[in-house]
Amino acid sequence: MKKFPAIVVLVAAAAMPMLQMAHAASQTFEGVVSDSMCEKKHMMPGKSDAECIAECVKAGSAYVLVADSKVYTLTAKPGVLAAYAGKHVKVQGELKNNTITVAAIH
Repeated sequence: MKKFPAIVVLVAAAAMPMLQMAHAASQTFEGVVSDSMCEKKHMMPGKSDAECIAECVKAGSAYVLVADSKVYTLTAKPGVLAAYAGKHVKVQGELKNNTITVAAIH
């Protein structure tokens, strides 16, 4: 009978980091959706920011989130980010190695 509490303590101690990771995994970021080539300043004369972003992504740039002085690469299901190009958004997702895996975007 004395082993039961020790086992419970060990299982709880082992599970704690996993629970913390699950809780910390989803974060909210706020900024403007852009592309990795232009980031903060779009360079196509006569085109809106959204049009410039679309052209740059078509040419191989990645979607990014410009949040103050930080720039994060965004990954999401195909077609999700195009509708938000050039717009100020709130992104919920997991940050790993400066890349946000988008779970939701508003």
